Amino acid sequence: MIAIIDYGMGNLHSVQKAFIRLGGDAVVTSNATAIERADKVVLPGVGAFGDCMQNLINYKLVEVIRRVINRGTPFMGICLGEQLLFEGSEEDPGVTGLGIFPGYVRKINAPGFKIPHMGWNSLSFPQENPLFADLPEKPYVYFVHSYHAVPVESSIIAAVTEYGETLTAAVASANIYAVQFHPEKSGEVGLKILQNFKELA
Repeated sequence: MIAIIDYGMGNLHSVQKAFIRLGGDAVVTSNATAIERADKVVLPGVGAFGDCMQNLINYKLVEVIRRVINRGTPFMGICLGEQLLFEGSEEDPGVTGLGIFPGYVRKINAPGFKIPHMGWNSLSFPQENPLFADLPEKPYVYFVHSYHAVPVESSIIAAVTEYGETLTAAVASANIYAVQFHPEKSGEVGLKILQNFKELA
């Protein structure tokens, strides 16, 4: 079972429908026991960094997420769900993120480009990762964001995109996979990425 964490923020049912289309048993839930028992866990997110962190606290899900990750359960963050894995964000200075990865979320610095970055952009992969197996070269995915993660350790960067500067498009380490773009809105490429996550051992 794939647990999609419901904390009042995010495009939850679009993600759920995408997994169901792929034959996955996907449940939208805020129940800590269900999340901890799941085979895989997804943290979507839409909105402001501070609001999302506050909702995770209000729903008492911060420690649940830590336990799931520490146990080695395959975990996927989507959009703001990726950013929350870092220590904090320029969007809401003073708000502490989950701190799973060392690093900070910075505003896109792209003079002459529209912010938020909204639309289709191609990905490049600094390293091989099972999340992006069997994709076409420089595949296009759909972004909606004004901020991007800047990890301390560049070795966790799994995908980048160019938009006035090089932006972190995905990070991965051990059982954790997180993407800045919206795979559920990214057509066949996005479905393939979700399928790759669904089929992880």
